[in-house]
Amino acid sequence: MKIKRAAAVPLILHDPFFSIWSDADHLYDKDPVHWCGERQQLRGYIRIDDGVYCFLGEKGIHEAIPQQWVDVTATATEYMFENQDVRLTVRFTSPILPDSVRLLSRPCSYVDFYVEKKTPCRAEICFTVSSDLVSRRREKMTGGSYRRPEGKGASAYRYAVMGRAEQHPLSGSGDKVTADWGYVYLACAEESAKLAFSMEAGEISCCLPIPEAGGWTGLVLAVDDLVSVNYFGEWRKGAWTDCYGTIPEAVGAALSDREEVLERAKKLDADIHDRAFALGGEAYAYLCCLSYRQAVAAHKLIRDEEGNLIFLSKENDSNGCIGTVDVSYPSVPLFLLYNPELVKGMLRPIFRFASCDVWEYDFAPHDVGRYPYAWGQVYGLIEGKEGMGYEPWKDDVCPPLYSYPAGCGIYKLAYQMPVEECGNMLIMTEAVCMAEGSGAFAQPWMELLEKWVQYLIRYGADPGEQLCTDDFAGHLAHNTNLSLKAIMGIKSYARLLDRLGRGAEAEAYHKKAKDMAGDWCLRADAGDHYMLNFGAPDTWSLKYNMVWDKIFGSGLFEDRVYEKELAWYEKMAGAYGVPLDSRASYTKSDWILWCAAMAEDGEQCRRLIGPVAGYLENSATRVPFSDWYDTETGNYCHFMARSVQGGIFMPLLAQETHRFAAAP
Repeated sequence: MKIKRAAAVPLILHDPFFSIWSDADHLYDKDPVHWCGERQQLRGYIRIDDGVYCFLGEKGIHEAIPQQWVDVTATATEYMFENQDVRLTVRFTSPILPDSVRLLSRPCSYVDFYVEKKTPCRAEICFTVSSDLVSRRREKMTGGSYRRPEGKGASAYRYAVMGRAEQHPLSGSGDKVTADWGYVYLACAEESAKLAFSMEAGEISCCLPIPEAGGWTGLVLAVDDLVSVNYFGEWRKGAWTDCYGTIPEAVGAALSDREEVLERAKKLDADIHDRAFALGGEAYAYLCCLSYRQAVAAHKLIRDEEGNLIFLSKENDSNGCIGTVDVSYPSVPLFLLYNPELVKGMLRPIFRFASCDVWEYDFAPHDVGRYPYAWGQVYGLIEGKEGMGYEPWKDDVCPPLYSYPAGCGIYKLAYQMPVEECGNMLIMTEAVCMAEGSGAFAQPWMELLEKWVQYLIRYGADPGEQLCTDDFAGHLAHNTNLSLKAIMGIKSYARLLDRLGRGAEAEAYHKKAKDMAGDWCLRADAGDHYMLNFGAPDTWSLKYNMVWDKIFGSGLFEDRVYEKELAWYEKMAGAYGVPLDSRASYTKSDWILWCAAMAEDGEQCRRLIGPVAGYLENSATRVPFSDWYDTETGNYCHFMARSVQGGIFMPLLAQETHRFAAAP
């Protein structure tokens, strides 16, 4: 859909390191950036007869060819430029399709150009990629340009490649960091294309002559990260290596299957846009189109040693944790809709870590490490280490948690989120089983799930002073929304027992959830709204965890509870949405959409969604779709490019749960 503006526009997105954005109104206003703001220099020029015009990257001394519009779909971003001689369309497509492991993990994007000649002229496209994509500093680069012969299902093609002369894969960790390893490729099937590597400039380039009649031409931009993740001590490559032995094979395949893949991407784009538009109008379609690639590309897809899919998120612009449970939780609506197997890939690392002897606690862990090292927690390290760039190969920080006996004093349990993560794991596990109509996935983990449901029964009715996923607001005792999570976690466990034929046991948990819900309604009631924390009638908050009662069809809460809360949200809304709670004017965009999903009235749903789109369209803070911003000013507070924006799809999930098998 053509957009007026966005805080940042996705260009090429594949994973937390290969993530390129434009944070300008025009593609030629400045160089593209990584999601964290570091330059990822791409340059694009069109030569028309003897004139050179810039369409991509900082234009410098060159005149720009005026940009006319930008169109953003779930998988693609398209710009149109025009002057007196030509109309130029530039399309960036990252076909990260959820129903294909091969395409979701294959690190190859299409950059296509369409030139319509308005006057007789000679035209040529020049596209340049800098070493920024594979080097944080101006290091010595190596590379070259080649012609790859036909073979292994792919036609011959030409390509240029570049990377650091000295490679140290995964030689850095932390939050706002870019890759300092790997190789970047430019490839084209056109025999007339001129591809080159410049060691002095630290760049590779491709020049494409445009036929006299005009038309489409294009190239593939790819990055080979060499090694993707350290998963519990094992070096793991991206799941695309299931299909291809080398990155040149993958690039060749991307060129060969281009038309088929672009058609599949186009169908997904139409499906997402049309379903979102039907539910929430233009504003909701805009949010879904702008959040899809961001949510998917904040993950890395690998396989474990048994061949199971592992879908690991990075906690972008927070602390860089990998596989964070309360980051997975808000993201799951998108993946439940389009491939529940990916939600399993989020859950498996947590189940594995919680099964280790070192995890002696009776609640679920928060994460499994710091990206790209999934080998134990660094969350809550002793003072002086927290927030540091984590470099495990240098032995200058604490080794991973599983190297230490639990309780050794290195980790502060104050940083954990016991009720939060227990509830999250139970709810997500049941959501996957609901989507598949089977309890088979949960069966091997029922002992852990039972431990966690018992924790919720013991502490969830009126939680003590704990962190919840909104940890930036600090610890809070008697958190009513956290209590809701406990209730829905217990209900989830009851449903799992039912699925596994353990109906007699399930009944006790069904009753417990029902009783806790009734008690919650009495103790949280503040007349015209429900409280933020029990015993504080002047407080309020977004009760986003309640949405699972709607999705599961549990009937734990009467319609009047939802009606009262939603009416209160509309009353308290700011210019750019409903604040998270009564403590501040900031909000979380994902949680607003979860609350909108609870509305039976379509117009009320749209009224809650609209201001979030207004934020993304008008914010002066040019960062990838932030989920934590101020509802009065529209300024970003923190968090950008995070996977949690998969939660934008919650209204669609709530509307379409009829597709899932009914619960027992």
